[in-house]
Amino acid sequence: MSAPPPQPVRRTVRITIVLLFTAWLVDYADRLVINLALPSIGDEFDVGRGEQGLIVSAFFLAYALCQIPGGLLADRHGAQRVMLWALLSWSVFTALTGFAWSFGVLLLMRFAFGAAEGVFPPASMKVLVERTTPAERMGANGVIMSSNALAGVLTPLLVAPLIAAFGWRSAFFSTAALGVFVVVAIRVWLPAPLPVAELEPRVDRRRAGGVLRKGVIWRFSTMMFGYSLIVWGLSTWIPSYVSEEYGVSLASTGALVAIPGLAATGAIVVGGRLADHLGGHHRRVIVPSMTTAAVTLLFMVFSPSLIGFIVFGTLATTAVSLCYMPILAVPLGGLAPEDVGVGSGAIIFGGQVAGMVAPPVIGALADAFSFKVAFASLVLGAAIALVMALLTPQDTASFRAATGAPELPAPAKEHS
Repeated sequence: MSAPPPQPVRRTVRITIVLLFTAWLVDYADRLVINLALPSIGDEFDVGRGEQGLIVSAFFLAYALCQIPGGLLADRHGAQRVMLWALLSWSVFTALTGFAWSFGVLLLMRFAFGAAEGVFPPASMKVLVERTTPAERMGANGVIMSSNALAGVLTPLLVAPLIAAFGWRSAFFSTAALGVFVVVAIRVWLPAPLPVAELEPRVDRRRAGGVLRKGVIWRFSTMMFGYSLIVWGLSTWIPSYVSEEYGVSLASTGALVAIPGLAATGAIVVGGRLADHLGGHHRRVIVPSMTTAAVTLLFMVFSPSLIGFIVFGTLATTAVSLCYMPILAVPLGGLAPEDVGVGSGAIIFGGQVAGMVAPPVIGALADAFSFKVAFASLVLGAAIALVMALLTPQDTASFRAATGAPELPAPAKEHS
């Protein structure tokens, strides 16, 4: 079991990682484009920030609703087929977003886009599971999901100048073309699934989903809500704020927004290492990090200069991003195999709810009061995550006890 996998298996894993990394990179970039386009969309359709926030929320509503159906479709019709249809569909709706002639049509297109992207994650996860061995699966998934942070760096750098030069519609046409390229690449190069012998035995799934009745899962979901409230509140509205408040050009705004994105990329990796080193115990990371985030958010809000705003915003983003992997570490280590999909989906669902709530609420607060008040309200997200960190199990054993799963005796035997 500890022997290295044979060369054909390694090749399958490597190619799968590269293709899924690329697909997720385009997936996340497509979501972020709208944040850079919002000021231009608001001007063209004469809508306020609250309505602009609804454009982002329409995506998250559909995205959340389609997670479980996406998994069912992947199980029934094949993961690769469903993933390819999801990629092609969201690329089509991304392109159609560029043709939107009214605010209502734009909302409809973003909802359809969210539905197509919502089918993708469970199908993508199933593709990964079918092409990796259990021993290397978490490492492979970590590499693939780092694409999200990288998209946060690259998207503003590449898309903001494009919008400035050719208008907001051009950004959607360009990212749609990237999606079609990924569809072709996966269709041509994705390896066949590994033989069943390379994978773990099938498990009895009759009780899968029972974990949703456990309150501990929803406390972790609420923790993810607090985390994502800050992430989506900032990423949606910082481009608009910097442009309106400081008169920065869109191209320069993209470069400024990439700074906290780059910091988040490193912080997510460090947070994962800390979670491994601490054996979970997310309280030790989340309590100091969210306290730091709350303080630096307030310094960011009341900073008198653009430099101060970016510096403190980057510090807040770094502190928040340290918490992402620690939030997931204990549940992913403690969930029974038959509950990993639905349990992790429930936790991530909390983040999707925050994605629905944060953009319109922050936009409405900015319209009614000011961006300072709107950004200051994100301290609530830090408080929610911090409190939930104190109210959740801190290691795998206590998490399994809270969910009623049997103890794992193997580690104790190894140390005796």
